Amino acid sequence: MNRTEGPEATEDFLARLSRAARQEQFLHVVSRDEAAARFRAAIPHAAMLAETVPLAAALGRVLSADIASPIDVPPFDRALVDGFALRSSDTLGASQAEPRRLGLNHEILACGVAPRLAVAPGTATAIATGGVIPRGADAVVMVEATELASGDGPLAIDLDRVASPGQFVGYAGSDMARGETVLRRGTVISAREIGMLAACGLGTIEVVRRPRVAVLSTGDELVAPGEPLPAAGIYDSNGAIVAASVTENGGDPVPLGIVADDEPALEAAIRGALSDCNVVILSGGTSKGAGDVSHRILARLGEPGILVHGVALKPGKPLCLAKAQGKAIVVLPGFPTSAMFTFHEFVVPLIRALAGLPPREEESVDAVLPQRMASELGRMEFVMASLSRGREAPVAVPLSKGSGSVTAFSQADGFFAIPAARSGIEAGERVSLTRIGARTRAPDLTIVGSHCIGLDAIVGLLAERGVRARTIWVGSSGGLASLKRGECDIASMHLLDPKTGRYNAPFLTPALRLAKGWGRMQGVVFRPGDGRFAGRDAAEAVSALVRDPDAIMVNRNTGSGTRLLIDGVLNGARPAGFWNQPRSHNAVAAAVAQGRADWGVAIESVARAYGLGFLPLTDEHYDFAYAEDRAQEPALAAFLSLLAEPETRAALAGLGFAIRDTTP
Repeated sequence: MNRTEGPEATEDFLARLSRAARQEQFLHVVSRDEAAARFRAAIPHAAMLAETVPLAAALGRVLSADIASPIDVPPFDRALVDGFALRSSDTLGASQAEPRRLGLNHEILACGVAPRLAVAPGTATAIATGGVIPRGADAVVMVEATELASGDGPLAIDLDRVASPGQFVGYAGSDMARGETVLRRGTVISAREIGMLAACGLGTIEVVRRPRVAVLSTGDELVAPGEPLPAAGIYDSNGAIVAASVTENGGDPVPLGIVADDEPALEAAIRGALSDCNVVILSGGTSKGAGDVSHRILARLGEPGILVHGVALKPGKPLCLAKAQGKAIVVLPGFPTSAMFTFHEFVVPLIRALAGLPPREEESVDAVLPQRMASELGRMEFVMASLSRGREAPVAVPLSKGSGSVTAFSQADGFFAIPAARSGIEAGERVSLTRIGARTRAPDLTIVGSHCIGLDAIVGLLAERGVRARTIWVGSSGGLASLKRGECDIASMHLLDPKTGRYNAPFLTPALRLAKGWGRMQGVVFRPGDGRFAGRDAAEAVSALVRDPDAIMVNRNTGSGTRLLIDGVLNGARPAGFWNQPRSHNAVAAAVAQGRADWGVAIESVARAYGLGFLPLTDEHYDFAYAEDRAQEPALAAFLSLLAEPETRAALAGLGFAIRDTTP
């Protein structure tokens, strides 16, 4: 209704003012906590249903389900530099004074070229960065470390330095292993996640639907930006600010413009918004002024109607929260400062929850560095790090994956800088972690150690209970060391003590405890149809293979639980391929399946996934170490409780794992 001068207008104004004065129930002030409790009790703050979108349209969206990599990334062992693929054992003793000469094979392994020739002893193959490592090779040397041999003989190179096993080799699955959960439900998709999904070959993904949020501004005095401003008029800044804030927080704003202080018109606009949108936001029309009509409209839209009208906030007291037709209606105060304060306090949490987003976080955080980080003098270094909960302050855990990894950027919560004038930052120093986007937050639980798809399943179950866990795969020994330094809450491990024949427990310190997990069958993997394995058990097969110079093995990295098992099986032998030492079961299986090796040791579930033959070696124990004095912390207690539940054990059994008593 337009405000005009005259006796009739004045009489109408006084009548409405009198009615408003009698409507005390529409401005009964409650505390901020009470208002929030009423609003959350009436309006579910839960993610909306999923929809499928093309990868190109996924930026800024939220994953509605866990993503497991359908392939190994990289899908094969590859060269990290331009140079020559060779056997590291052929370079022993090489120096500038006495270079080693290696014959060149007649092929060049550019990117996309599959090797045809094996690298035999005393030979090397030219290879480009990203090229497939050929059979027989376990290292790459840079071009700069070699010279073409002179003379009229066959092509050869002279090498003036020793190459270490695995040098400049990126192993299959070292970044993402086939079947590994690489992104979790609830992850906000940024450019780095787009890269991960593309590297996995995924063209479409399931994401949480964005809530449609109607934005209306009310008031006779309001004018749309860009229009001439009359006397006593003001530009509608609230509508633009609210719409932009809806977008910033994961919603899809539906701007419905300005509605005058006319009750029928405003009611029609609100009803239309309710039919088309998930949330309705109005600004203006909440105080007990004579021109405010929204409370009368809300009372007619359906039960329960108004939930709160008046909150003990400064600014923001006139806020009105309501529910009708199963949807939230929020009427913000008219003054911009009050409107945005209350919007961020009450509406932002709802929109972000509907969109599947985590709560907002600050852009930086002070954290403690748990270990010394060395750095090169003269160069400023930026260190990617993830946040973990410490005993007294957040802990910034540096990520060890190299620059070629897409997952390092995804796992990081932010980065901190080491100044050029310093050679490092000492353990215990505080660093300022600059967040990669303000939307990330520290996980409730950090698990470091050996990967297992069974643990992926448990982490998914924790997420369903509201516990966010981050997993970082560094191997069993690395996980235990991380736990002892206070960088994580749990170390996942399968370490065999050869002296006692026991798993995991002998490696704990007095302050640590062990939660028993499950059994995983380790064994020898090979390509089906290989006659060298026919009719033999694992021990017989390995005994024969170590004496066969044509049988190439693929080993595991030092410090892994599987490597301890392999060393015991080999009993000091160093068969061909011994120095080929990738860091995962998937990389081992990939090397065998692709013919770059003939045998290795991996768990049975991985062997099945790659279609390989399997000869059982031992049923290992995959367990979890944790600090005894932190066992009652909510997230860790939730993990330990979930681990022991019958439903969890049944799910693990369904994945093929042997269930064990969980009593420590």
